[in-house]
Amino acid sequence: MNGLDIVMVIAIILFARLGMRLVSGYIKMKKEDKNNSDDENI
Repeated sequence: MNGLDIVMVIAIILFARLGMRLVSGYIKMKKEDKNNSDDENI
């Protein structure tokens, strides 16, 4: 592996972690939003 390959692997890992964090945060936010709207309807 040359230097470019190593940099690309590190970049892919970092982008994957960022994507996972964004997706999990979005799902969590949607769940909280749904729970709040359910509470308002009571």
